[in-house]
Amino acid sequence: MDSLHLVDPQLRPLLDAWPMTRLNDETLAASRAREFPIPPFDRRGTLLERRSVPGPAGAPDVGLVIYRPEKPCGPLPAIFHIHGGGYVGGAADQMEFLHRPLVKALGCVLVSVDYRLAPEAPFPAAIEDCYAGLAWVIAHGWALGIDPARIGVMGESAGGGLAAALALMVRDRGGYALAFQHLIYPMLDDRTCVTADPHPHAGQFIWPPHNNHYGWGALLGHAPGIDGVSPYAAPARATDLSGLPPTYIATGALDLFVEEDMDYARRLLRAGVATELHVYPGAFHGFDMFPGAAVAAQAVRDSRDALARFLRAAG
Repeated sequence: MDSLHLVDPQLRPLLDAWPMTRLNDETLAASRAREFPIPPFDRRGTLLERRSVPGPAGAPDVGLVIYRPEKPCGPLPAIFHIHGGGYVGGAADQMEFLHRPLVKALGCVLVSVDYRLAPEAPFPAAIEDCYAGLAWVIAHGWALGIDPARIGVMGESAGGGLAAALALMVRDRGGYALAFQHLIYPMLDDRTCVTADPHPHAGQFIWPPHNNHYGWGALLGHAPGIDGVSPYAAPARATDLSGLPPTYIATGALDLFVEEDMDYARRLLRAGVATELHVYPGAFHGFDMFPGAAVAAQAVRDSRDALARFLRAAG
């Protein structure tokens, strides 16, 4: 596979700044410890608070990072955010440079959850941590300046997969309701690891098939692609997508997840779920995280505009 000629020329410098790591048990610790250059951002106008809240029964507490406007006007809508990292890495506070400006621009509260990582804590640890964190936010919403009836879920990559799984879990358990799900190149389907017909141009950069296989194996505790995988682990396994909240899905045309993301959007539409899908040409996994390319700027605008519409509709 050589897809470099398909990459948007403005995105090519990001490939040099973000070298790919081959994940395995020996490289995982170093991968988790990697630090990436963070663009400058403005902290003014927003507040940050860290909370430790009860986790699932018999499990450790769950960490939450809460961003809110400095001068809120009444109970606000909220985004419950789930970070990415292939189910084996990442942390809630690593996206502060994106979350503070988002909260300021949208006039909302954003709560990012620190869930347990695989392989140390395989399924269902991560999704149950996310559910426990969301349940706590809903129960304490008014004290946090949040309207509990106006909360949606958002995530990128593995966080997008967990956000989709959380939407399914919330629907099925019936105790709460989400206003929307906002999924950025979500990691939805373990069967992508074992498909007999892989996409010939997707997955060469940033998050390749080997890493995908490792991440899914770590989460599931067994080889991906076998029968019986729970939809709360791999949302694409769900047979019924009806009753889910309005959905936004964005992905890159060169992202390993492009086909599973498009298929999930198609199935949501067939299930009667209001769904917006964006596929960005020349874009690979994580392309929108750093400014500079027109396609990345467009993706950020589209995402923020969709969030603004979701938050207004929730009111």
